[in-house]
Amino acid sequence: MGWFTKTKESIVPSNLWTKCQKCEEAIYSKDLAKAAWVCPKCSYHFRIPVRDRIELLLDEKSWQELNAHIKTADPLKFEALTSYDERVKKAVLKTNANEAIATGLGAIEGFPVAVGIFNFDFMGGSMGSAVGEKIVRLTDEALRLRRPLLIVSCSGGARMDEGVLSLMQMVKTSQAIARLSRERLPFLSLLTDPTTGGVTASFAMLGDVILAEPGALIGFAGPRVIEQTIKETLPEGFQRAEFLLETGVIDMVVPRKDLRATLAKLLRFFSAPTHTPKFEAPSNGADPSAPF
Repeated sequence: MGWFTKTKESIVPSNLWTKCQKCEEAIYSKDLAKAAWVCPKCSYHFRIPVRDRIELLLDEKSWQELNAHIKTADPLKFEALTSYDERVKKAVLKTNANEAIATGLGAIEGFPVAVGIFNFDFMGGSMGSAVGEKIVRLTDEALRLRRPLLIVSCSGGARMDEGVLSLMQMVKTSQAIARLSRERLPFLSLLTDPTTGGVTASFAMLGDVILAEPGALIGFAGPRVIEQTIKETLPEGFQRAEFLLETGVIDMVVPRKDLRATLAKLLRFFSAPTHTPKFEAPSNGADPSAPF
């Protein structure tokens, strides 16, 4: 047996170590998972699986998934190098999910909430007809149960395999959020890396409070496309969460380890009873209805 011959036992599993995309540190994958997928050296926030996101944000055993059966009907029978139907089937096998968002009910430190969590591994978290339908049904459930809504976005935008039907989801989801607003139910929008395209241009930026994870790419078109269009060099950190916070586009940037406590604090604030002060007549006996 030669010196460089690999035996079956000597082959190191490819997923044993993970390289940080920012500092290029090699991190033991199990340690990375325990650290909520945040690099211990530079605090780079990796994308995380939906299951891990649920465990990170929601109370134990509080998650109840809704409408998991909904999936695209391939309305245009779109075909390119690979048919749309074939791409969807591959995504289903890869993620064990029918669509790019998981929706359900849960609780955060005891506060009931309706939750939607995007799955970037499913066709880049793109929003097609089925994703839009799941968001609307989740919003309807939040209205029915009088619960706040939380959506965790991680998406490349509208799913153009469905053409104009995917673009219509921008209006459809925005209208659903408007109904929530009219009923004075809070919508918390959490933006993670990346949140772009039609998702950014619709419901994701309509939150009563808009939070983002550190370093998240947030915008409509990508920085490279913008630079090529305007023929200008963009500022450092353009379209990153911290830049958007400085320019007033979002409300706060929250490290992953603090998200649960921060969301609970916001839910506590929104659930606090409001008291309308009683009007007291002026002490001088003047008619309170009289004009100034």
